[in-house]
Amino acid sequence: MNVLVTGGAGFIGSHVVDKLIENGCGVIVVDNLSSGRVENLNRNALFYEQSIEDEEMMERIFSLHRPEYVFHLAAQASVAISVREPARDAKTNIIGSLVLLEKSIKHGVKKFIFSSTGGAIYGENVKVFPTPETETPHPISPYGIAKYSIEMYLEFFAREYGLKYTVLRYSNVYGPRQDPYGEAGVVAIFTERMLRGEEVHIFGDGEYVRDYVYVEDVVRANLLAMEKGDNEVFNIGTGRGTTVNQLFKLLKEITGYDKEPVYKPPRKGDVRKSILDYTKAKEKLGWEPKVSLEEGLKLTVEYFRKTLE
Repeated sequence: MNVLVTGGAGFIGSHVVDKLIENGCGVIVVDNLSSGRVENLNRNALFYEQSIEDEEMMERIFSLHRPEYVFHLAAQASVAISVREPARDAKTNIIGSLVLLEKSIKHGVKKFIFSSTGGAIYGENVKVFPTPETETPHPISPYGIAKYSIEMYLEFFAREYGLKYTVLRYSNVYGPRQDPYGEAGVVAIFTERMLRGEEVHIFGDGEYVRDYVYVEDVVRANLLAMEKGDNEVFNIGTGRGTTVNQLFKLLKEITGYDKEPVYKPPRKGDVRKSILDYTKAKEKLGWEPKVSLEEGLKLTVEYFRKTLE
């Protein structure tokens, strides 16, 4: 069985690829390496260094390999960049996604599994925490707007063409292979800086609350979605909120870091609080998080220690 993974050289995507190959799938990876890395690639995957926006190349890949499943993880994933460059964000996150959806219909893809965002999609006016999927999305960043747009397009493609899909709205994913040099991925950024003895910057007052979910748990949700949760949206989080200040203290203890954080002005587009209710995923996908934050942070720090040796 052939499976296409976009963003398969990236942080989450490469872990999904590893598990699919472990399960015996033939995996085709499409990644333009704008944020993905060659060293993340599984040697048993077939790799195309291409952009999902390139319609001609996507047509060739779909025609040649006829994937039964598409895991769409390729994205411009920085909220901050989306605020500064909305058109760039939309080009990748909306236009690129539509190219994949059109090819999926044309070439008879069995199911399309979409990596969306729970962190950026619900917005600032949320009344219930942890937040369920019944909360009306009101994204405040172009990144969140783009992800929600594709959720709406998926409904359209299902209604108009019978495409099966599952949407996974992730909370803040962290773990090995996360990029410590971008603007997203606070756990990786803090860990790398702490291990190097460098300044750690916190934007705003550090009381922004996030729901941190370990990458292996997210991978499990993706694989469960192959057979379950047709045409539905699921939050993939832990239901537990942690402030940035609390996260700093946890990582400081694990790494042995001896400095205090440096506070910077808050960033535009960042929501104040995001915690996801995963009850629906538990009931319909049979999924729940297994790795605690403390355990996941230790595993992540251990990974980064090895990369710095």
